[in-house]
Amino acid sequence: MAGNRFRYGQWRGGPDPLAPPYDVREAVDAVGAEVLNGGSLREALRDLLRRGPQGRGGLDELASRARRLRREALRRGDLDGTVTRSRALLDQALAAERDALRGRGDDDARFAEAVLDNLPRSTARAVQELAGYEWASEEARRTYQQILDGLRGDVLEQRFAGLRDAARAAGDPAVQRQLAEMMRDLNDLLDRHARSEDTTDAFAEFMRRHGEFFPERPKDVDELVDVLARRAAAGERLMRSLSDRQREELAGLMRQSLGDRLAGELSALDDHLRALRPDLNWQRGERVRGDQPLGYGEATGALDEIAELDELLDALDQDQSGATLDEVDVEAVARTLGRDAADDVRRLRELERELRRQGWVSRDADGLTLSPKALRRLAGTALRRVFGELTAGPRGQHDLRSAGAAGEVSGASRQWEYGDEQPLDVVRTLTRAVRRAGPTVPLQLAVEDFEVVETERRASAAVALCVDLSYSMISQGRWGPMKQTALALSHLVATRFPQDALQIVGFGREAAALSQQELAAVEPDLQQGTNLQHALRLAGRHLRKHPGAEPVVLVVTDGEPTAHLDPEDGEAYFHWPPLPETIEATIREVDRLTRYGATINLFMLGDDPGLRRFVDAVARRSKGRMFTPDPDDLGEYVVADYLRARHGRR
Repeated sequence: MAGNRFRYGQWRGGPDPLAPPYDVREAVDAVGAEVLNGGSLREALRDLLRRGPQGRGGLDELASRARRLRREALRRGDLDGTVTRSRALLDQALAAERDALRGRGDDDARFAEAVLDNLPRSTARAVQELAGYEWASEEARRTYQQILDGLRGDVLEQRFAGLRDAARAAGDPAVQRQLAEMMRDLNDLLDRHARSEDTTDAFAEFMRRHGEFFPERPKDVDELVDVLARRAAAGERLMRSLSDRQREELAGLMRQSLGDRLAGELSALDDHLRALRPDLNWQRGERVRGDQPLGYGEATGALDEIAELDELLDALDQDQSGATLDEVDVEAVARTLGRDAADDVRRLRELERELRRQGWVSRDADGLTLSPKALRRLAGTALRRVFGELTAGPRGQHDLRSAGAAGEVSGASRQWEYGDEQPLDVVRTLTRAVRRAGPTVPLQLAVEDFEVVETERRASAAVALCVDLSYSMISQGRWGPMKQTALALSHLVATRFPQDALQIVGFGREAAALSQQELAAVEPDLQQGTNLQHALRLAGRHLRKHPGAEPVVLVVTDGEPTAHLDPEDGEAYFHWPPLPETIEATIREVDRLTRYGATINLFMLGDDPGLRRFVDAVARRSKGRMFTPDPDDLGEYVVADYLRARHGRR
């Protein structure tokens, strides 16, 4: 419309609405690359959030900023500034009073001087003894009153933000009654809340009467408790941060400045808040140091900031079991680290939500883990790496896109029947249509024209891949190639040879069958022991479940057997060097598999002479083969051997 005027500027309404969405596949691939290189799955997922997308704005960077601010807060000043300031004001008041008394020659003046000369060295006790003193100097009286009014104001302002004006005038008996009434009503409200009573109406009435003291405008009792408890905890931490003498001095000054009534109500309030919020850090002191004396409000403010930064660091850590980014208080991040840091947290939350929404990750009791969809992508990447290294045979043999489960084409065809899933024979279908209807254009197809390609059932194999999970595998840099090989083989079987049955068996001191997800997340067995006997026993059980399939056993290990299952109690028994009983128990499992007709091929990583002798003996005994690949070539050897072995005697 004519006359319209527009202004353009930088977008300030939150995240950029035109920014492209995160490429979560890139994030998944980054996690996968770390896993295939031998890293821990959960560590890789945590690292993704710690580093942040594209390596910026992650939790580590935010935590580093929070730790820097915490160090600065610890150097902010001297927490004993309140007592130091009170001592200076007291000395100033006493000096003015002595000047006034010195010009008088009466006995009352000499007695007053004696009182001043015999005051305790403790600032708090001196202030207490001067409570009823008749000041000769008006300047001295005002300075003394400034000690009480200033500390009272600092304490009440720190606890109740809306008391800034009333706190300074709290020496007025009327104001004291008003403050005491507010705190009495507050204690009654919290007492009812602690008994789990319905406080909705009571809270509304309390805010109607005393709402001016709470500019935060809490919506309910829980919000009110949260605000007050954090401030009370900061005050308690200040006391815990002082020396015994400093703590005694400050406590005495506070009692004197507040008066018995206010001090009693404040003490009762602290008891309620401590019981309602025991999760706050009430007991911990801090070693805050600096040259600048800090008043009560400044000191508690510094300690409150330190406590908030500590809570934020705990939330950013994300190493606890079940920790989520939803636990990070974005408002606290903005308050302590700035708006840009809060935006980083929101972006990380968005990344995590997108990973879950698109089905790449799921969350269990221990935190994030890759979903089956992501594991398929990870295993596919592993297989592509392996096939990229294979040089034997035409590459077209391994094109996974043409994989199918129907079987091998026989060259014959038959008429289509309802329920058939075989591919159509297009040439014969069109030929039948021409014969039926003649060479007309367009050609009309009828149901009876369709023919399908006949297939033969492919020979299947039952494959057990036994992989060594002992600690030496990761300490010698063999963990990543082992995991990549196992994932690649599982993906090859699932996509290219779905009629085959693959089971992956991991073995350390004991053995266990592993799913693809368990394999991706498996960690090295920190217990000593290489229990090949147990692994071969589980492999035999798997093969016997598939009696019509070609039995294939593939073993990847870097150490000779050092553990076996005790025949009496079934417990794993470890001994180094290997005992004859361990070797005999392992050979018995080899013989069982050999009698069953299984092919046992062993892939030896490392050059230990004892392992070489054992592997060579097993290969000859089972008429299998022994391979000694470099770790980087392991996947090529295992996959190629599987492709050869599955076309075996059966």
